[in-house]
Amino acid sequence: MTGIGRAVRVIGAGIVAGAAFAAPLAHADVSLLNVSYDVTRELYKDIDASFIADYKQKSGETVTIRQSHGASSAQALSVLQGLQADVVTMNQPNDIDLLAERGQLVPADWRSRLPDASAPYTTTMVFLVRKGNPKHIKDWDDLTRAGVQVVIANPKTSGNGRYAYLAAWGYRKLQGASDAQALDFERALLKNVPVLDAGGRGATTTFTQRDIGDVLVTFENEVGLIETGANAKDFEAVYPSVSLLAEPPVAVVDKVVDKRGTRKEAQAYLTYLYTPAAQEIIAQHHLRPRDKAVLAKHADEFKPLKTFTVEQVFGSWQKAQAAHFADGGTFDQIYADRK
Repeated sequence: MTGIGRAVRVIGAGIVAGAAFAAPLAHADVSLLNVSYDVTRELYKDIDASFIADYKQKSGETVTIRQSHGASSAQALSVLQGLQADVVTMNQPNDIDLLAERGQLVPADWRSRLPDASAPYTTTMVFLVRKGNPKHIKDWDDLTRAGVQVVIANPKTSGNGRYAYLAAWGYRKLQGASDAQALDFERALLKNVPVLDAGGRGATTTFTQRDIGDVLVTFENEVGLIETGANAKDFEAVYPSVSLLAEPPVAVVDKVVDKRGTRKEAQAYLTYLYTPAAQEIIAQHHLRPRDKAVLAKHADEFKPLKTFTVEQVFGSWQKAQAAHFADGGTFDQIYADRK
């Protein structure tokens, strides 16, 4: 950047401040770091450009936004360990709760600070198969059949993987299965998983570029991105009979923004996600917007799908985490049996 101001840059876990002034400024340029989950690179690239232009027009200030993407839980740990995120945009509330409980980086009531429990859009878990669906995959039961290879992200490191795991478990529970029967179902499914990538985008790469697996279980927006991409002719989407509702949450990281003096800009950035302009961008990236008018405009693009929530089947995210993904939980038990 040239001219009479240089933005504060956030690089990795540290902050490097650079300022060169040829004349007095009414406003110093500000940079924000958004630490996000694995499959939102394209989404926030477009939202950032829209927000920067809108904020400049309304305030006269220039904001620069840097992105950090990776497996959701690994990203949360990075922030806990010092990555200076002004905002976090994760795919499950557990990852932000971690910042509240173990680092006091955000308040315990962070959900109440923005509409819809601080989740500006929703998505769900669906299947991506190879063109023609040669293995005739239609529902969750098919992922447990012999000879079917299933690609999912690692539930220990990735919210994407957790949603896939919980969606399969919930599917069996809604059929009236006991916990023991749901565990056996999950065990059969995971037996068919040839590799566990750390994050959702890694799982997509394994399936679409490394040509591993018969079906990829991932977020609907990731499937939509592939269906409209350069290799769309090679794949097709399959919607199961029921799936898990995902409500990816966002939060300002209080300790960081108060230290850096960026609270106003960080709050404006997250509030912008609920505006019609941002909700339109969200819809264009195959995520289901909260704005009813925008959702209605794109109704033909989102297939109706019966969904359930973590709370309905598992009680809460905290209970699901403790039972299934904590050390010694059901996932660890199943994975140990595979070895």
